[in-house]
Amino acid sequence: MNELIPINITIADRTYRLKIDTKDEETVRKTVKVINDKILEYKSNLAGKDMQDFVSMAMLWFATEQTKNSTTIINNKDIEDELNSIEQFLTKSVKVNL
Repeated sequence: MNELIPINITIADRTYRLKIDTKDEETVRKTVKVINDKILEYKSNLAGKDMQDFVSMAMLWFATEQTKNSTTIINNKDIEDELNSIEQFLTKSVKVNL
C-alpha cells in the first residue's frame, strides 16, 4: 500500500493542502511550477485582467498541451503498427526468396 503524505502547494497565490502518494510528489510539484509559470506569463502579457482570467488561460493551455501529447502517442502507435506489418511482410518475403 502506498503511503500518503500531506503537502502544501500554491497556485495563483492560493495555498492548497493535498495528500498524495510519495512517488507522485515530484511530479505534482513540477506540474504546479509549470502552471504558476504560465500564470505569470499571462499576467505579464494580458494587462488589466484579474487572477481568474490568468488561471483560466493557464488551465486551457495546460489541457491543450495534454491533448496534443495524447494525439502524438496515438499517432506513434499507428506508425508502430504499420512498421510491424511491413516488417512481417519483409520477413515473409525474404524467407520465400531464400
